[in-house]
Amino acid sequence: MSGLLPGFADPVADAQSAFRAVLEAVARPGRVQRLPRSPAPPAPLSPAAGAVLLALVDAETPLWLDAGVTAAEWAVFHAGCPLVAAPGDAAFVLATGAPPALAVLDPGTDEEPQRAATLILQVATLEEGHGWHLAGPGIEREHRLRVAGAPDGFVDAWAASRARFPLGVDVVLCAGDRIAALPRSVTIREG
Repeated sequence: MSGLLPGFADPVADAQSAFRAVLEAVARPGRVQRLPRSPAPPAPLSPAAGAVLLALVDAETPLWLDAGVTAAEWAVFHAGCPLVAAPGDAAFVLATGAPPALAVLDPGTDEEPQRAATLILQVATLEEGHGWHLAGPGIEREHRLRVAGAPDGFVDAWAASRARFPLGVDVVLCAGDRIAALPRSVTIREG
């Protein structure tokens, strides 16, 4: 771990800034938020994925990630989180490549739907005004979001997961220093 990259420059202020951006993204699904204080995590993690991870994951939240040993060591060192071998055992799943199927992630329970997994999904780009049609709580009528680099079949998998509401998985999309959230209450239609 001698070559470990730093986390946030100012751990408290930067984590708070990232957390506020995530809250804003969840409150306004599909709205792109910029993270002005992102860390420089090891490749292949994007600054946004690193910031979301450091803002949300801690010693009480098991993490599964596909970003390799260096990124795993970075996450454990800076967030203190336990790593799990199976994505279905994780509270947070960070995917830099093809993510695990939404159906294998923890959807929560009828008694505790809030305990569902959150997928932090790294994509190529996020752009408002085109692409998917989003509707649901936090969206006045409809919002458009283009997501380049989403896995094939994501919208269909989302619809199947959404059918279990209030159970399901929440998603935070990350591209560069930008994020957008897809709470499980949102419906997505191809655009």
